[in-house]
Amino acid sequence: MFPTGLSSPNPPPPAQEVRPAASDGNNGNSNNSASKKRKINSSEKEDFDSVTSSPPKNFSNSSSPSSGTSSSYHNQKKLRFEDTVDFIGLDVKMAEESSSSASSSNKTKNVFLAAGVGHHANGLTKTVGSATFSNNSKPGAAKKLIIKNFKEKPKLPENYTDETWQKLKEAVEAIQNSTSIKYNLEELYQAVENLCSHKISAKLYKQLRVVCEDHIKAQIHQFREYPFLSVHVFWDFSNFLNQTYTEALDSVLFLKKIDKCWQDHCRQMIMIRSIFLFLDRTYVLQNSMLPSIWDMGLELFRFYIISDQKVQNKTIDGILLLIERERSGEAIDRSLLRSLLSMLSDLQIYQDSFEQRFLEETNRLYAAEGQRLMQEREVPEYLHHVNKRLEEEADRVITYLDQSTQKPLIATVEKQLLGEHLTATLQKGLNHLLDENRIQDLSLLYQLFSRVRGGVQVLLQHWIEYIKAFGSTIVINPEKDKTMVQELLDFKDKVDHIIDICFLKNEKFVNAMKEAFETFINKRPNKPAELIAKYVDSKLRAGNKEATDEELEKMLDKIMIIFRFIYGKDVFEAFYKKDLAKRLLVGKSASVDAEKSMLSKLKHECGAAFTSKLEGMFKDMELSKDIMVQFKQHMQCQNIPGNIELTVNILTMGYWPTYVPMEVHLPAEMVKLQEIFKSFYLGKHSGRKLQWQSTLGHCVLKAEFKEGKKELQVSLFQTLVLLMFNEGEEFTLEEIKQATGIEDSELRRTLQSLACGKARVLSKLPKSKDVEDGDKFSCNDDFRHKLFRIKINQIQMKETVEEQASTTERVFQDRQYQIDAAIVRIMKMRKTLSHNLLVSEVYNQLKFPVKPADLKKRIESLIDRDYMERDKENPNQYNYVA
Repeated sequence: MFPTGLSSPNPPPPAQEVRPAASDGNNGNSNNSASKKRKINSSEKEDFDSVTSSPPKNFSNSSSPSSGTSSSYHNQKKLRFEDTVDFIGLDVKMAEESSSSASSSNKTKNVFLAAGVGHHANGLTKTVGSATFSNNSKPGAAKKLIIKNFKEKPKLPENYTDETWQKLKEAVEAIQNSTSIKYNLEELYQAVENLCSHKISAKLYKQLRVVCEDHIKAQIHQFREYPFLSVHVFWDFSNFLNQTYTEALDSVLFLKKIDKCWQDHCRQMIMIRSIFLFLDRTYVLQNSMLPSIWDMGLELFRFYIISDQKVQNKTIDGILLLIERERSGEAIDRSLLRSLLSMLSDLQIYQDSFEQRFLEETNRLYAAEGQRLMQEREVPEYLHHVNKRLEEEADRVITYLDQSTQKPLIATVEKQLLGEHLTATLQKGLNHLLDENRIQDLSLLYQLFSRVRGGVQVLLQHWIEYIKAFGSTIVINPEKDKTMVQELLDFKDKVDHIIDICFLKNEKFVNAMKEAFETFINKRPNKPAELIAKYVDSKLRAGNKEATDEELEKMLDKIMIIFRFIYGKDVFEAFYKKDLAKRLLVGKSASVDAEKSMLSKLKHECGAAFTSKLEGMFKDMELSKDIMVQFKQHMQCQNIPGNIELTVNILTMGYWPTYVPMEVHLPAEMVKLQEIFKSFYLGKHSGRKLQWQSTLGHCVLKAEFKEGKKELQVSLFQTLVLLMFNEGEEFTLEEIKQATGIEDSELRRTLQSLACGKARVLSKLPKSKDVEDGDKFSCNDDFRHKLFRIKINQIQMKETVEEQASTTERVFQDRQYQIDAAIVRIMKMRKTLSHNLLVSEVYNQLKFPVKPADLKKRIESLIDRDYMERDKENPNQYNYVA
């Protein structure tokens, strides 16, 4: 293809010209008007001396593209006849008559163009054939062009082939030597076309290859003789710093020389191919075994230049040295690297000669670097270094490395900097990152470990171990009992945040976290369940102003998450029920809505059976309100006098915790009201039994002091003590105990609250914080307080170890009943069952952990009570006894 802008040596004449053109064998009549027809008249013959060798002209009107365009000589069509004719040199000028003469003439007009000989720039003679235009008598009729075949096949002049090749050789050598070309490029192209058209293509291709081969052979000497010091690539930075500047400089100069030689070769082959384009597109395409002119040039350059062992070693060493310098932080000529590596890729030796060595040296570098930096740097710093290295290598692939190198290169870096140090990295720094909640570093850690095969699994194992270890320190240490639940909630929030942000909500980490929590929280049986119940009580009790309703709801949701992990949910129920009873009976519940919300959460989590008793407690409180409304109406109807207003809560014993009844000496007015209410209630509900629980009672007393009247909100025991001072001025401990009938320890706590607390309505002699035997108490007439109604809290007796043990014992006893019931249900349904299957099914039904020894004891107990029996023939099998 000629460069755009080259002028044709034979510009077409201004007149319209019709020429059949040599081309690829397609019919050339597409440029004629539809009304004209071509016809080969075999009866008419003319002789032609020779064939034309001039560039074919377009068989079209004057609006065709100019001869300066490269396409004007290659899109021509050949006319094919019965006799094979490569070229027909025929110039025909159409003789048009005016429209007036055409309309008046009815005779056939024959126009004959005499054959002539014209000179062509290539030295070929052009024989002009003859044609006849025949016009019928009818005006406007189609004109026929009759073209006659050559009698003999055209031949090239003598010495034309040698002379033409000499011109072409001179042009090729001029291109290779970067000198000016004597001949017109269009003329050279046409010469190639003429030679190819006369079956000289094979010889021309061989001659061209020899010329190119000789030139490339001559280039190798400049590289072999190049003064180049041996290059040793040091992949250790400390050794690299000692490398001589001269060595590095020489390698760059050599690489630039190689690059210039390659660029010149590419430029030369492009020019040569443009001249020999006709050869490339005809002869080479028809011979699949021959490489194209461009591929031939690559093959020669690869064989004579790059395949030379010394040159190739110097080139690869120089490239590796430049890459090493860049990795050490120096600025290098990246465009030079990109050009050289592109050369290796074009020559198809990139993988064999460069990539393999490059990956080996990269592996060696990062293996040494990983070992060294793991010892020198902390984990966060090391992780950032690894990430930086990965980004740098990815940038190298984009900038100058071949795309095929990306996968093995990145895999090599990941293996040596991460894969070889997974466990060491986690052991050295994971706990530190988690303890300090280093979110960004943890995110980077997960991101990097995700790139390495098996990295996430190793991280997952260390994640589980960390949660178990940290959680165990919270649960097992008795000194942390007061803060255990809050610390568990904070720890849970922390790990949830890490999973969401750092671990991208990976389900494996979520499930591992749940399993780890379930493991460590049950290492200490029952205690976490008890403390969670007490924590809920502290949040739901009146006076808790720490949170709004929304915050309280969120806090309850978090507690329920911790609650799911504990096995001893029945222990939680026992303590929660006891605390709920206090809140309901004393009116200390912060919010009824919050209480019911917590109840619905427990029901959703554990089922209706778990909360049935708790729901019964709420029902009792609501029924008690309705009963008291009816009782007041009854009192008004009966017109019963009295200064005491009685309020009674009716509690179903099965729903509420068990309270030990305490007989005390009540005033006569109270006893009378109790009897009235008892008669009223039993009259409505026959067959029921009422048991008064004095320990849960509370009263409001009106008192007069020197400052004025006050109302005291006190317990029933405090009420009995204070009412005594209406009968006397001073009483001893023993006298009060005998008059009220209150148990000794309970009485001491009651007196302590009245005489030693913040609201001291009684005076004690001698003054002290504790109540001792022989202490005397009197009414404090000088009592002052800014409030009118004063609540005097009972001194809360700390829950003793014995009381906690009793609660736990009750839970254990309830578990025995549940185990017995489960065994009987299973045996009743299955009738006969082996020991192992029975144990397995019992475990599936129970919601709390049971030791195999305890389960065996329950089975023996049921056998003793004749619920089941051992099979006489097989001791390991049980039979149900109806």
